Amino acid sequence: MAEGHIPERGDPRPALQRPARTAGTSPLIVVFAVLCVVELIGVATGRHAVEWVAKPLLAPLLAAHLWRLTGTRHAYVLTGLLLAAAGDIALLIPGTPAFGIGLALFLGAQLCWITAFLRAGALDHLRTRRAVCAAYLAVWAAAVATLAPTLGPALGPALGPAVAVYALALLTMALTARALGPKALWGGLIFVASDSLIGLGAAGLDFPGRSTLCMTTYIAALALLVTAFTTHPHPTRATT
Repeated sequence: MAEGHIPERGDPRPALQRPARTAGTSPLIVVFAVLCVVELIGVATGRHAVEWVAKPLLAPLLAAHLWRLTGTRHAYVLTGLLLAAAGDIALLIPGTPAFGIGLALFLGAQLCWITAFLRAGALDHLRTRRAVCAAYLAVWAAAVATLAPTLGPALGPALGPAVAVYALALLTMALTARALGPKALWGGLIFVASDSLIGLGAAGLDFPGRSTLCMTTYIAALALLVTAFTTHPHPTRATT
């Protein structure tokens, strides 16, 4: 979740299985990189208007890049990116209601990505890694227990528990991402780090450069997750 205003993304072959394209650097990625720089400058300098220009386009550009390479093979990933884009817009709006909407949209994004990873075989991958699953669950419980006393008063009685639910979905996404290899693994972990920085800000535990670090890690996480799917050699499992 990218930080916004915390209250104080003829042919006989089936169309859905388009073969992946292999080419040089996509123009979409060039535009994405430029907008990343613009967004980070906007965050670092506190220029909210610049963020409105750049941030809402980041996740859609990655979605367009993924679609260009794989078609709709990874439809859940594409849907998650579009939900993330909507969440980014919501988080640019000040106030608790907008924060709650953004949280809900990013929860939807995490659930989409979890589904994509499960379809890619994450459940089979995790069956032999129960200790890792337990460790992730322990991290979630510790984080909730630590931040709950401050998140409740800061966000309100409804959003406090909602953040705990979102955190569980976020860690589940990071856990299931392991099945797709190192890029997805690091993408999931960096996403957790990025959203943890938002949690610290919401709890009033701010520090210089936190917002810029939060946005930098969010961008890196999205890019790594999308790259993992663009290089995934096989389509995700079809639903029955």
